[in-house]
Amino acid sequence: MHAYATDTTSADLTLDVEALRSEFPALHQEVHGKPLIYLDNAATTQKPQCVIDTLVHYYTHDNSNVHRGVHALSERATTAYESVRDCIASYLNAEDRRGVVFTRGATEALNLVASSYVEPRLQEGDEILITTMEHHSNIVPWQILCERTGAQLIVAPISELGELDLPQTLELIGPKTRFVSVNHVSNSLGTINPVKEIVEAAHARGVRVMLDGAQAVPHGVVDLKALDCDFYVFSGHKVYAPTGIGALVGKMEALEELRPYQAGGDMIRRVTFEETTYNDLPYRLEAGTPHIAGTIGLGAALDFMLRVGPEAIAAHEATLLDHAHNLACDTKDLTIVGQASHKAAVFSFALDGIHPHDIGTILDTEGLAVRAGHHCTMPVMQQFGLPATTRASFGLYNTIAEVDALFVGIHKVRDIFG
Repeated sequence: MHAYATDTTSADLTLDVEALRSEFPALHQEVHGKPLIYLDNAATTQKPQCVIDTLVHYYTHDNSNVHRGVHALSERATTAYESVRDCIASYLNAEDRRGVVFTRGATEALNLVASSYVEPRLQEGDEILITTMEHHSNIVPWQILCERTGAQLIVAPISELGELDLPQTLELIGPKTRFVSVNHVSNSLGTINPVKEIVEAAHARGVRVMLDGAQAVPHGVVDLKALDCDFYVFSGHKVYAPTGIGALVGKMEALEELRPYQAGGDMIRRVTFEETTYNDLPYRLEAGTPHIAGTIGLGAALDFMLRVGPEAIAAHEATLLDHAHNLACDTKDLTIVGQASHKAAVFSFALDGIHPHDIGTILDTEGLAVRAGHHCTMPVMQQFGLPATTRASFGLYNTIAEVDALFVGIHKVRDIFG
């Protein structure tokens, strides 16, 4: 199951990119005297005016805490805040709006499941399965649990193309496997993983699965009922929403087994000094005053993406990625890092003899914002024998002309370094 819809024969997949760009004020500026070309969308996306206006409206008119007040501002804020659960459940085709748990982002959601669901079920010798291409946020929490419990972290390998070895991955799901957590789309390689097959194999052994969808949700259609995973996480700031907001979306049966992660605020129903009764889902997993404005902004961002069309976004970004790959074939000394047959809009590359930080610095002088580094995937860099890569990642507002400009910049880097 890919991140995108694959049957688009009856859909209009044409984007009016120039019209869309007009909705993003941050794109219309100069950097070092050059027009900004923003190609760092895998790190964070720019925000459309409708999201910015939503934040301003909340703070200007509805600023109040949610769930606690009977006055008009609190009721308006609560209505707007809670409507985002319905928005997310609909956008991802989730089982139940009550299965949408607001978090600070994918990282907190991953840690929530690790601490609240997996750790209480681990014993010495048990196994947790991940893959080589995981973000550090889907590696380190499991290492911590293994240190505490004596469990083992099992890592599925990837090929030289950056593709998951699916047969070997499925073989690693064995009698000692207690949990599987894999990314839907790799942030450093762009690989779209065969997650549906992994979910099916794990479920056949009675093992629950969590998918890291931080890089999948921005780039196309995600259907949780079709994927059938137990937990799915994503971050708002990668889907044109504010920072500091995201969600854990899970099956109700699985979420009911999570113990409270933090205490205080809406996670309680009744408190005495003798005992506390916890609230129902999802509230018992949401302690304290939430990021109200960010949550409402996330709803506005998903509404914006629905207006644009997830299938159209996927088709447009695929065109940009194909163009980058074609230009790369004609560029001397350039190696594409991550050449999976199914990819999202991530173009990572290396230039022979030139450090990615130097590449990024020179491209910045040309107004090109790319990412240079290990992208929080150090094991991937080790797999390819690289200290880092340069990553250009595309969004719905990027253009073919911007991809061309990227390669003009790459040629300038090569000229400078001889």
